[in-house]
Amino acid sequence: MSQKNTRDLSVQPDVLNMTFRNFVEIIFENHEKSIQSYHIDGYSFFAVAVEPGTWSPKKRMNYNLLDAVSRHAIQVFPKSWAAILLTFDNAGMWNIKSERWERAYLGQQLYASILSPERSLRDEYNIPGNALLCGIVKGLPKPPSYT
Repeated sequence: MSQKNTRDLSVQPDVLNMTFRNFVEIIFENHEKSIQSYHIDGYSFFAVAVEPGTWSPKKRMNYNLLDAVSRHAIQVFPKSWAAILLTFDNAGMWNIKSERWERAYLGQQLYASILSPERSLRDEYNIPGNALLCGIVKGLPKPPSYT
């Protein structure tokens, strides 16, 4: 039995930096034998395709771009894939995760950080004064207030 070198490991959430109001395509693939469901907290997207097999760029020709359904969660069937389209038009931190808690806990989740270049209350509220901070940000100053 070999030992792995754990000195080079870091435990931290996966955070995608997204540009405010940019168009995004996300593909979920399920290589397992059970259905998977994924959710974006507090945000809706358009489910444009769910098909068996493996996704490839040619599959975009099959997308439903005329009357796609707006949803908050999408199911990905066994040995299938699903495509969603969205625009992150709300600044802030968004969580994209598996609907199954044990899977989200084991890493089937990530965050999307959407920053507004204008730093305006029109796009994002200030962090509440009574917000509790924990982990590595505990004790750090809060971001400057928006005007």
